[in-house]
Amino acid sequence: MNNLFLSFALVLFVQIGQSMAQWNKNSTPTYPELIAHLEKLDDLHKEIELYSMGPSDFGLPIYVCIVNGKGDSLSTMLKARSETTILINNGIHPGEPDGINACLIWLDEWIKRGKKTEGLPVIAFIPAYNVGGMMNRSSSSRANQEGPEEYGFRGNAQNLDLNRDFIKMDSKNAFTFSKIFHALDPDVFVDTHVSNGADYQYTLTLISSVKERIAPSISELTYDILLPHLCDELGKKKTDLFPYVNLKGETPDTGLEAFNDLPRYAMGYAALFHSISFTVETHMLKPFPERVTATLQFLDELIQWTGLNRSLVEDRRQKAIAHFGKSDYFKFDYQLTEKKDSVLFKGFEHSYPISEVTGLKRLKYDRNKPYKKYILYFNEYRSNDSVKIPEFFVVGAQCEDVINRLSFNGINYRRVGTDTTLSLTTNRVLSFDSPQKPYEGHYAHSKIDIERENVEIDLKKGDLIISTDQKNRWFLMHVLVPEAEDSYFTWNFFDSYVQQKEYFSSYVFEDKAKEILENDTTLKSTFEERKKLDQKFNASSWEQLYFIYQHSEYFEPSWHLLPVFELH
Repeated sequence: MNNLFLSFALVLFVQIGQSMAQWNKNSTPTYPELIAHLEKLDDLHKEIELYSMGPSDFGLPIYVCIVNGKGDSLSTMLKARSETTILINNGIHPGEPDGINACLIWLDEWIKRGKKTEGLPVIAFIPAYNVGGMMNRSSSSRANQEGPEEYGFRGNAQNLDLNRDFIKMDSKNAFTFSKIFHALDPDVFVDTHVSNGADYQYTLTLISSVKERIAPSISELTYDILLPHLCDELGKKKTDLFPYVNLKGETPDTGLEAFNDLPRYAMGYAALFHSISFTVETHMLKPFPERVTATLQFLDELIQWTGLNRSLVEDRRQKAIAHFGKSDYFKFDYQLTEKKDSVLFKGFEHSYPISEVTGLKRLKYDRNKPYKKYILYFNEYRSNDSVKIPEFFVVGAQCEDVINRLSFNGINYRRVGTDTTLSLTTNRVLSFDSPQKPYEGHYAHSKIDIERENVEIDLKKGDLIISTDQKNRWFLMHVLVPEAEDSYFTWNFFDSYVQQKEYFSSYVFEDKAKEILENDTTLKSTFEERKKLDQKFNASSWEQLYFIYQHSEYFEPSWHLLPVFELH
């Protein structure tokens, strides 16, 4: 039996070696190949555990692979929570598979080094998050990308961009990701991608959390300690690390803008739970093997640094939790300021020759003319709004979609035991804007104006009372404050509450309107003044009657009133 096992193991090693040789070049595995490979590694190495964590929209499971730096067998995922842990998310956009290959190569090299675990943190990675996109494989969907030969598709089985789904959670994938994330509670989180956009010399660019939005302890660690270290070490390997940016105009010369990592994105979501978060973006026009190598170098250096600085990482993260636990106000609506810096940028000269296709001017970068110069960089964000953090939120029991998402994200709450009346602060929507076209299956609201007032509210048995004094309070604030950029109101979970349900028939209400004005002199005075000042109002009988209706006892008190209340 021993000889049989050794023969079988040898066959597996040969197969794995052949696969790695292939994936080290210009190809990336299919989803079945990827999982089969990791299952083999799981069977052969006690330090590697592969867990099926839950469904995807495609029907196939989403896995997480864990390497335990202690070198002992992981019987449960809870083991990971007792150690400093890195979580790497791959294949959220399967046409951008660099992280998939990089993690496979890292595992292969780690095994070849004799599985030396001293000094390593617990390393967890999702082999491929977007399973449906992985299965939708071709060689043409990324028209501007240099390799690999075949790859997956950006949309998942529902044609959702999963990197916009971490708050709204329209996909089964998002629920499974939440399960993985909170089971591990990672200290460091990385999402791997390939960029689009302008041409430049860098193979690797990096999104770091907006420093003004995260806790000072993590901001200092990220920007003053970790990033300089990564830049230095990757520089020694001839890989420049540059921030991932948006362009102020058409080309880099017009100025660069720091990326705003909203909670809808993977790293923005992770940052709500005070993980040190990054998004790796390799450049689409660099050859695939070069991009994979750069991703591998970044991940390896981050793993090594995290292992050597466990106590520092954990200390800064605990300070972040404490910082936001003491905050009296919740800030949101972060926008770039006009404060500008300059950054040394390695780009290519550009021109606007006449297109041979259209006969019009086109943008063209010249790789034979590299440059290195200082360019304006806008990287300071400022909050434009804030609200006082309540002691409790109260959410109606009927809001099952919201409650389900709160539960999956580790929010603790209790139920009202019996019907009761409490003095609460209401959230009434006065106005908002919505787009004409859907975005990721939603008509996301913006420019939200909320009126708050203290009112006696009748609560029913089963309604939720949610304390803000809990570990995940920052997630709670981002989803329940209606004006926040990625709140549940923003993402249309409460749209039925901003629809009026009852109206009036004008020919009947005319007599009631006359009676209402006769009995309310203040309203009558306001009404007459409005007619004098507003010509449109004065010319519309409907608007006049509606004004009276809206200020009468007949108008529904629940109009635009969200089932989310606050207790201060």
